[in-house]
Amino acid sequence: MSDLLNKLRKNTTIKDSDILSDSKFFNAKDMVATIVPAINIALSGKINGGFVPGLTIWAGPSKHFKSAFALLMAGAYMKANPDAVLLFYDAEFGTPQAYFESFDIDMDRVVHTPITNVEELKFDISHQLDQVEKGEQVIVVIDSVGNLASKKEVDDALDGKSVADMSRAKALKSLFRIVTPHLNLKDIPLIAVNHTYKEIGLYPKDIISGGTGIYYSADAIWIIGRQQDKVGTEIQGYHFVINIEKSRHVKEKSKIPISVSWDGGIMKWSGLMDVAEKGGYLNKPKVGWYEALNPETGEVLSDKMMRAKEIVDNKDFWLMMFEKTNLAKHIEKVYTIASSAGLISDDSQIEIADEEIVAND
Repeated sequence: MSDLLNKLRKNTTIKDSDILSDSKFFNAKDMVATIVPAINIALSGKINGGFVPGLTIWAGPSKHFKSAFALLMAGAYMKANPDAVLLFYDAEFGTPQAYFESFDIDMDRVVHTPITNVEELKFDISHQLDQVEKGEQVIVVIDSVGNLASKKEVDDALDGKSVADMSRAKALKSLFRIVTPHLNLKDIPLIAVNHTYKEIGLYPKDIISGGTGIYYSADAIWIIGRQQDKVGTEIQGYHFVINIEKSRHVKEKSKIPISVSWDGGIMKWSGLMDVAEKGGYLNKPKVGWYEALNPETGEVLSDKMMRAKEIVDNKDFWLMMFEKTNLAKHIEKVYTIASSAGLISDDSQIEIADEEIVAND
């Protein structure tokens, strides 16, 4: 170590400063997989991937299964870490205890904190995360950011005032500015549920409530779309689409389908048919019928033709496909962002000459 490097390391006033190659903040992050491949794809682009510490936003209109997807992730984290604690900030008061149990969350390891305004959340979560030490396993769920008023809005209502509240977006931006460093430095996942609204215009798009502060702080933002799953006039469940609005791992604007039935809840293997069919892993010999195919060899893998309903949530079928084909690698290629090492192709040489960058094929 050079004298200058050693001097600068010792002179810093930040206790956790270290030489980059030795820094504990750049260690490999543990990735937590869920039991639903489509969710893992949305998180990481891989069927066996998952989520890492940081801020994840589930956004969408009411009754779009946002809280359920958040609890699915929380349950996976707590199963992977038997000593982990869930901090659950509740602004909607619509999540019954049975909901936690359905995702295998031990309620004796959950700190349930009811909140009524942004400032209340800001003060409590700041205090809680400040007390967490690196290495302690904590996951945070906020349900929901979209339902939180500011303290000013509450006070104005109590005073009988009906005026525009300009403080809420600033308070939320302040909240996430304070929280984000704790998440990254202490390896804490935070999952926040939020609402969306339609912007005004000829081609309105979904806007996440709460201003730009949430958007800038988030590592991943998913906006959920929905359509009914009907048999005749009877609703059987819903088909959701996870729209990747922002991600560090998955290509933005990707669309990942997932289905939920009234009878069985989340259909764990749903969402794979679309990408398999587009990749040539499912063939349609005739309308409404499918057969499994290895596109590299042309070999038909199924001994009979099957209807879509026989395939969509068929665990044995998809395990066979992952065993006998490279479908998993195909999914990764379709959805994942190239690593930094792959941003420059191997067959290109970059030369710097006369202050110009010239790429030679």
